[in-house]
Amino acid sequence: MRVTVKFVSRITLTTRKIDNRISGMTQKNNHKLLIGMVGAGNIVRQRHLPGLKKHPEVEIVAVSNSTYESSEKFCQEELPHATPMRNWADLLALPDLDIIWIGTPPYMHSAVTISALEAGKHVFCQARMAMDLAEANEMLAASKKRPHLVTMLCPPPFGLRGDLLMKKLLAENYVGKVHDVRLQSFSSSYLDPEAPAHWRQKIEISGLNVLTFGIYVEVLHRWLGQITGVFARGKVVHSERRGYEVVVPDLLNILCKFENGAEGVLEFSGVNLTDESDHIEIYGDKGTLTYDFKTDKIRAAKLGSAEFHDVDLTPELTGEWRVEDDFIAAVKSKGRVGPHPDFEDGVRYMAVVQAVADSRARNEWVEVKT
Repeated sequence: MRVTVKFVSRITLTTRKIDNRISGMTQKNNHKLLIGMVGAGNIVRQRHLPGLKKHPEVEIVAVSNSTYESSEKFCQEELPHATPMRNWADLLALPDLDIIWIGTPPYMHSAVTISALEAGKHVFCQARMAMDLAEANEMLAASKKRPHLVTMLCPPPFGLRGDLLMKKLLAENYVGKVHDVRLQSFSSSYLDPEAPAHWRQKIEISGLNVLTFGIYVEVLHRWLGQITGVFARGKVVHSERRGYEVVVPDLLNILCKFENGAEGVLEFSGVNLTDESDHIEIYGDKGTLTYDFKTDKIRAAKLGSAEFHDVDLTPELTGEWRVEDDFIAAVKSKGRVGPHPDFEDGVRYMAVVQAVADSRARNEWVEVKT
């Protein structure tokens, strides 16, 4: 019991000291939104940090990464005025923070998100939303209890540039009634059998998420509506990696049905040596649309002509990365603006991820349930 008291006291003193520093900062800069960052890997460095630094009304004041040493290194290199924290629970205990920015892999998303919401913080969470559908539903339930707090998931960058144009073309029935969808996402990332297991290949870290499947489900939902049923097969090509047994598939093939009646064939691989040109083909009764996710090139052909042509991506319909802008705008709006993807969007794609896992386990068609 005495050991426990000493441990709690040490944490309390550390937290109090950091909190006093941040409270002083708040008094000087009471117009600023203060961010505590949990997880500071490549996606944070390359995408989120540059976007957040563009906002003078925002300040990242505390960082908790996988180790204290990595938290300290990140602060030294990127945020010299921020305080490195030993663990995320201490960071959440800082009462003056407005936002918790989660940049960890999926295994931490549910616990950190729910704790942050209970502490009264707005939450931005890296994708994929959760380990499985149950965790995603728990996150959604926690957010609904606190509707005054903004919650947002990181959207995929794939298809972002041509997103508005694809939505417009499909809404205007450019290819007529869609009946067939083919999506292929191949890479050779896991082809080397001597390479160690990537964290995305570790089920205890990534959960039921497989390859780029969940990412593209979100894109498919935006363009074509909800996937309502699936039949899936998966294969682990290299099951042993330096003593670690891989159970997350290296190959994933899915038959699916959309709410609009269209059928789909979705293929994913991390062990196919190709030019890695992810693409989708959308077939309707009046023509065909294709999208190359590496080049953002959209091509089309209409019934009566065998010629495919490029579809011009006009400036007013060209999308760009606005993730940090959208989230900060939503927080500043005090509930008047709702950013996307929100937690309901996330539950919808996690329901498909769960159904695919269930289909693989049972070797049968599974209806998607949210």
